[in-house]
Amino acid sequence: MSYVDEIIEAVVAKNPSEPEFHQAVKEVLNSLRPVVDANEEKYRKEALLERLVEPERQIKFRVPWVDDKGRVQVNTGYRVQFNSAIGPYKGGLRLHPSVNLGIIKFLGFEQIFKNSLTGLPIGGGKGGSDFDPKGKSDREVMAFCQSFMTELCKYIGENTDVPAGDIGTGAREIGYLYGQYKRITGRYEGVLTGKGLSYGGSLARTEATGYGLLYLTQEMLKMNGIDIAGKTAAVSGSGNVAIYAIQKAQQLGVKVLTCSDSNGWVYDPEGIDVAALKEIKEVRRARLTEYKNYRPNSEYHEGRGVWTVKVDLALPCATQNELHLEDAKALAANGVIAVAEGANMPTTMEATEYLQEQGILFAPGKAANAGGVATSALEMSQNSERLSWTFDEVDAKLQGIMVNICHNMADAAERYGFAKNYVAGANIAGFEKVVDAMLAQGVV
Repeated sequence: MSYVDEIIEAVVAKNPSEPEFHQAVKEVLNSLRPVVDANEEKYRKEALLERLVEPERQIKFRVPWVDDKGRVQVNTGYRVQFNSAIGPYKGGLRLHPSVNLGIIKFLGFEQIFKNSLTGLPIGGGKGGSDFDPKGKSDREVMAFCQSFMTELCKYIGENTDVPAGDIGTGAREIGYLYGQYKRITGRYEGVLTGKGLSYGGSLARTEATGYGLLYLTQEMLKMNGIDIAGKTAAVSGSGNVAIYAIQKAQQLGVKVLTCSDSNGWVYDPEGIDVAALKEIKEVRRARLTEYKNYRPNSEYHEGRGVWTVKVDLALPCATQNELHLEDAKALAANGVIAVAEGANMPTTMEATEYLQEQGILFAPGKAANAGGVATSALEMSQNSERLSWTFDEVDAKLQGIMVNICHNMADAAERYGFAKNYVAGANIAGFEKVVDAMLAQGVV
């Protein structure tokens, strides 16, 4: 049995009931086979893959808080500090009922390579809780965040582990978390990113993941002789990533026809109205059923269906495993040119393989959505310098990082005989830097 297969088998056996983590490990290690095979003796001796797939630290804790009716509620908190070979752990905090250890490990494992691809000195980590901020009052969210940070603060710091936002963790939650960290430690430092502009946040951070997705997609199309202007796109999701992906796509001359939330999806033949979407989701925190009140010519559909619309580009920006094999077949039948992942692992392995077999350009999330964490690292830099850069400065750095990621993943794929297989290219490019650092630092 090959070294890669041994490790995959061991991960599945050692981490039962964690299918998302299994999926992430399989996807990464399978694409790394040529690199691992070429260095098998050395990597085996150093137990390199065993160390790569085992988190350096896993923290699980109780989060008690009191709701508005005076009842005590209890959630579970997590922080998985996966790999610090190239810098302090960096990764978001996800607040969603679906959160469990397996999902946090999958996200943390992906984050290792995503962070490496940015070229910035940040390691991989992830955290969160099964707490659902939807439907909670501001006071309840504050109570949860303060309890969560009371435990988490023992394990993080500006040079140790720097969490950020994610699904369910926006500006409100980051503010409450940061306030509690400062209250307990007495330190005013860049321990969280995605902060408000009045207390150390970075301009362009809100837009970064969505903008970065489009910068990379534009460059990927350009490398293949295609102009992004004039194309149509389907976007899933209606959160931060989706909203700013739609906004940047429109700025680049793309007409975006769809968006979605957990209840259903919208088709707008005139192009999604970003101002209306922001009003519904960011201000009123309402459902997409209200979109038709702003755009009478649009259509609202219950359930799934975003990927049935005929478009040139598909940009999944909602959550993991949302684009299935039948969706990939529908996109291919409708002539889609490219799929670029705005969310973390939103495409199933079967769908990814099918799209690649059809010759459709495919940009994996660890490359395509790295703009968020890249700009978080830029926020860390500004905090260290006690400076604030302009929006245009941050945006220009973000665009440069995304263009470099695109070329690095393409070059790595080419080197190992996988031309235009950007999944393999992204994994290889991210892996090489991490492995060099791990080997240089000894058995730690």
